Amino acid sequence: MKAKRQAKILEIISTTNVETQEQLLQALQEAGFTSTQATISRDIKELRIVKELTTFGIYRYTTSSREVPSTFSDRLNTIFRECVTSYDYAQNIVVIHTLPGLANAAASAVDAMNMSVVLGTLAGDDTVVVIMRDSNAAATFCGEIKSLTN
Repeated sequence: MKAKRQAKILEIISTTNVETQEQLLQALQEAGFTSTQATISRDIKELRIVKELTTFGIYRYTTSSREVPSTFSDRLNTIFRECVTSYDYAQNIVVIHTLPGLANAAASAVDAMNMSVVLGTLAGDDTVVVIMRDSNAAATFCGEIKSLTN
């Protein structure tokens, strides 16, 4: 129900000018969702909805246009981008080299990606070994690392 409600919130704010939580709550009720102002407030925070000034001089709800690195996995991905020095793969094993002392952070970032093709990670001081499900997954993952680190 939460996912449907939040999807409807995003639909509502993208198609109409909503200035207040009360207006949003009323629009949700008209769409068949029963909710409270407190729930709407939490949804706004989770969806990173912000108020922006329109050309008409009024404020309306909209989705944030910039990425906000506030979640744990986002911070780890930032660490991952900044600490990887090289990477390569052989068969289904990917080896990632990092700056000294940062292999655990990189391995944690890989784990936080929750990819089904990653069987596990091992980290030393400056080296991470990633065991992939197969060699195609290893090659694809190296491509993802390249896009993440460039």
